[in-house]
Parts: sequence; structure tokens; C-alpha cells
Amino acid sequence: MGEEPGPSSGGGAAPLLIACALGIEQLALRSGERAGASGPFTVVRTGMGPDRARRTVARSLGREPWRDSVVIASGFCAGLAPGMHPGDLIVADETRGPDGTTPCTGTDLLVTALNRAVPDRTVHTGPLTGSGHIVRGPERAELRATGAIAVDMESAATLRTALDAGPRPVAAVRVVVDAPEHELVRIGTVRGGISAFRVLRAVLPAFFEWHRSLLLPRR
Repeated sequence: MGEEPGPSSGGGAAPLLIACALGIEQLALRSGERAGASGPFTVVRTGMGPDRARRTVARSLGREPWRDSVVIASGFCAGLAPGMHPGDLIVADETRGPDGTTPCTGTDLLVTALNRAVPDRTVHTGPLTGSGHIVRGPERAELRATGAIAVDMESAATLRTALDAGPRPVAAVRVVVDAPEHELVRIGTVRGGISAFRVLRAVLPAFFEWHRSLLLPRR
């Protein structure tokens, strides 16, 4: 089951809705540095899988004050490229799923903001593909051959559902917890999971910086 949006911070600007699947992801994001928010924001737990993500995001965006929210899909993911490590960051330039491709907003701005917020971590940019299940072994190479750099189960569904509810900026930022040379079985019980958790705790300032940039007048 997903969770409804909880208390928010800030005021006077378009809301920011951050969607993640797991309780541990929500804990990391909610326990991050909350100063600097440019408007109301919330962290919504959708539950695992694209169907739950669709239902929870649609329900959240159907209620005030979140109808016009800017949406970020976040949490953990599996890296597809050799050389990736747990704790690396993925900023999607597009998400791919059964319903098609969804372009992301302000990718370069997010990369710059994340480099400031987490300067000791590598940030990768490229397509983030969706899957209905956890990806293991040979399937990882098959997805990499499509040009995708990472995979998760909820981002594509989250962003597509957000845009189906109305035009808005959308983005996907994930932390690699599982990579070709660093496969793990359970998040949080091994060093890679702990590293990814710490990185996810550090990303909120970058999300707020990106959000503020969207509110600036364009010349």
C-alpha cells in the first residue's frame, strides 16, 4: 500500500512531490537536510512496482494542494554500465516504459546541483528504463544494449502518470545500489546498501535547488 502525502515545508511556490517505492528510501529522503525548500514538498511512498506507483501518484496528484506539483521519482536503482558503483547517482534524461518514453526536465541543472550536494559521488546521465521485476544476470546486459544506463521499477510509471495528470516538470534521480560488479541480495544489509542510503539522504538540497531554478523567469 502507498502512503498519502504528509506534512510539507515552505510556502508560496509550486509544490514538489518526491515519489519513492520503499520505506527505507522514504526514511532516507525524509531525514535529509530540509532547509532551502522553495515551496511545499512531500515524500510519498508508493510501494514497489509500476502499478502501485501509478495508483499512488495519480491519487496524490488528484488532491489539494498537490494537483500542480513538480514531480521527482527517486530512490534506489540497478546500474547497468560496467564500472558503476553503489552510491553513484543516476539522473535520467528520459525514462522508458511500456507506455513510451518520457523526457525529463532540467537534467543539466540537476546534475550541477547534485555535484554540489554530493561532490564525492559520480553522477551518470542517460536513459532510465523501467522493469516489472528485479533485474539480475544476463537481463542486465540486454537492457544495457538498448542504451539505458540504469533500471528501476517505478520511475517510468511515476513520470508518465504525473504528465497524464497535467503538464508539469518531471525528473528522475536514483542512487545505484546494485551494479554489474556489485550485485546484492538485500538492501541495507551490505556495504553497498548502506552507502546508497547515505547518498540518498544527501540529495534533498539538490532537489530544492532544481525546484527553485524552475520558478525563475526565463529570458
